[in-house]
Parts: sequence; C-alpha cells; structure tokens
Amino acid sequence: MAKQMEKVQKEEHRTRSELLREAWRQYFESRYPVYTPTKAELTAIRKGRAAFKRGDYVTLDRLHNELDAARHRAGKKITRKAS
Repeated sequence: MAKQMEKVQKEEHRTRSELLREAWRQYFESRYPVYTPTKAELTAIRKGRAAFKRGDYVTLDRLHNELDAARHRAGKKITRKAS
C-alpha cells in the first residue's frame, strides 16, 4: 500500500495527507451516510425543542420508574379460587 500511495502521490502531485483525508472521507461517506431529515421530522424536532424549553419533558429516571411500575402492575396475576 505504501508503494501504491507513493505512485499516486507522484501521478496526482498530491501529499500523503491529502490522499489519506480523501480516503477517510470516502470511507465514512460510504459507511455512515449523512442523513437529511424530512420536513415532518424537522417540524417534530422544532416542536420537541420548544417543549423542552418550556420544561415540558420527563427525565430519564422518571421514565424508567414509570415503566418499571407499569411492568410490575402488568406482571401481577389474578388467582381464582377453586370451586
């Protein structure tokens, strides 16, 4: 690879840093493409940010507690007496 790098550097009159930056850029773009949100998603994001500024949110601890309580209630079984 080092020899290939030197060959390309000479052919394209570019530094090793330039070639490596381009290689990394292409790697990340192919593996992790940039996501562009839809109009509806942008609207939802704006609404969420506005709600957060108003203090209209639930903390993660509170959410976990509420989910645990709901799971606990759902887990209780009704026992019937034998006739």
